[in-house]
Amino acid sequence: MADVRWAILGRPPHRILIVEDERDIAGLIKHALERTGEAKADIVGSGDAALKAMTERPPDLVILDLNLPVLSGMEVCRHLRARSDLRHVPVIMLTARTSEDDRVSGLELGADDYITKPFSLRELAARVRAVLRRAAARDAHLATGTYKGAHLVADFDAVAVAVDGAAIRLTRREFELLRYLVQNKNRVISRDRLLERVWGYDRVIETRSVDVHVGRLRTKLRAAGRQIETVVGLGYRFVDQQPTQL
Repeated sequence: MADVRWAILGRPPHRILIVEDERDIAGLIKHALERTGEAKADIVGSGDAALKAMTERPPDLVILDLNLPVLSGMEVCRHLRARSDLRHVPVIMLTARTSEDDRVSGLELGADDYITKPFSLRELAARVRAVLRRAAARDAHLATGTYKGAHLVADFDAVAVAVDGAAIRLTRREFELLRYLVQNKNRVISRDRLLERVWGYDRVIETRSVDVHVGRLRTKLRAAGRQIETVVGLGYRFVDQQPTQL
């Protein structure tokens, strides 16, 4: 019935990879996600099996436990974000680790959401839909052209950034942070707004993650890092610096 529904609508179901070594929990998640016909879920029970499955066929989203055999969920996420072919796959961490340090570490590593056990299947399904919507919107706006400044050249279509002619390697989060700041150049953007638009959170969480990422981005951008200004009490602003015309 689900396949018929999606055939009529002309859209395939989302492919979701559940990385969970407790089979009962994984089965419940799979059932909750597939019951509406909007998704098809596969299950693997270890970190190395997750990387193998994603390499063979990248999913639309990963639900990732952290306490896994062979490779931990954190290591899986680290590998994922280091690969150009997989770094944009959304990740929801689903774990029994409830400390603030664990949440911050997971989000800074590149998770799109962080859910603690025990959890509600309805809430998990809702968060999956929300992350998929954000990912679709991000992909739709990925082609944002090229910025050329006095020191910085960023080709957002090609995911390439250079400062004074030298290529700069950015993480996925740093690249998206730079892109959003450039899109809104000369405007002050609050930390909460950056969390919403770059991290995908529409509620107030630990904002120090924004400050950490801005600091790292400034360092990597070298001379162009000065274009990211701190507006005390408000947030950050990317100041346009065009090259001098001779």
